[in-house]
Amino acid sequence: MAVSRSAESAPYTGLRALAGCGGCAAKAPPEVVSMLAGLAAAAGAKDSAVLVGLAPADDAVVYQLEGDRALVATVDFFPPLVDDPTDYGTIAAANAVSDVYAMGGTVAFALAISGFPVSVPTAVVAEVNRAAANLVGSCGGAVLGGHSVRCAEPVFGLCVLGFVDPKRIWRKAGAREGDVLLLSKPLGTGLLLSSQAPEWLPGAIGSMRKTNRAAAQALHALPAAPHAVTDVTGFGLLGHAEEMAQQSNATLQIEAAAVPLLPGALQVAVAGVRTSAHRARPGLPVSVDAALLAVLQDPQTSGGLLVAVSAAAVPQLQTAGFTVIGRVIAGPGQVEIL
Repeated sequence: MAVSRSAESAPYTGLRALAGCGGCAAKAPPEVVSMLAGLAAAAGAKDSAVLVGLAPADDAVVYQLEGDRALVATVDFFPPLVDDPTDYGTIAAANAVSDVYAMGGTVAFALAISGFPVSVPTAVVAEVNRAAANLVGSCGGAVLGGHSVRCAEPVFGLCVLGFVDPKRIWRKAGAREGDVLLLSKPLGTGLLLSSQAPEWLPGAIGSMRKTNRAAAQALHALPAAPHAVTDVTGFGLLGHAEEMAQQSNATLQIEAAAVPLLPGALQVAVAGVRTSAHRARPGLPVSVDAALLAVLQDPQTSGGLLVAVSAAAVPQLQTAGFTVIGRVIAGPGQVEIL
């Protein structure tokens, strides 16, 4: 659905009606992100304080400050995926802080990025911002400022800054042969939002409102650091697993039947529901059921953490709510679905 500039003056009927697509399904394809990698590599080469950037790409930038402290910085925003302004602000904020947690950091503060048509009531915009501020507050930080513009299609999100010990940064790279793969949240938010099935939507919204703070704390509590960590968002489980595999120069084997799914996700996939961001991925095994494969590729908004850890860490993470979904073996940087 295209949104014209007439949306600026059209009567307000809800947030979703103003968006062509919502949540992380609106994420640009990887090749667009990769266009920045060359610039990031050049900048990083000139500044030794850049510990993590876009070359190779990770979940957030890490910049050395002093001693045992480095700055983690990330920005994330998207069009509305729900009509309720409290849910929209909460989900956008939970999604934005996720990148800080995926790097092993803690949230310090955030700046809001807000763009809405003039037709959206001021009270709705205020509630989106209030909900986001409450979520950041629950993470130990605060929204200290931001910028607002008028635009045809609404967007909202945060630039989040936090801190991490430079010796304890979690990266996408680092998965090792013999590692176990675990996931902290079930999949299916994109499909369930596209379906708008009233019996399944509350579960999807509840999952997206939940931050990855507790999952990150469980990883920090391990006797040894995880070998690789990333959060699952707009590229789906398979897309983010592929990034981890390529950067680790290892093969990630995912047991499709073991992957946790939100209630209703597989049912709506079987019914033929797909998001606007769904793309067929060449080279994937045809032996996997098409509906289940669609869930594994489903773009997640505020998804969970995908981690690679030693086998000894598995029981502790399972107690914390993680689910074993596969393993790491020697091989080229690719994903295999079993």
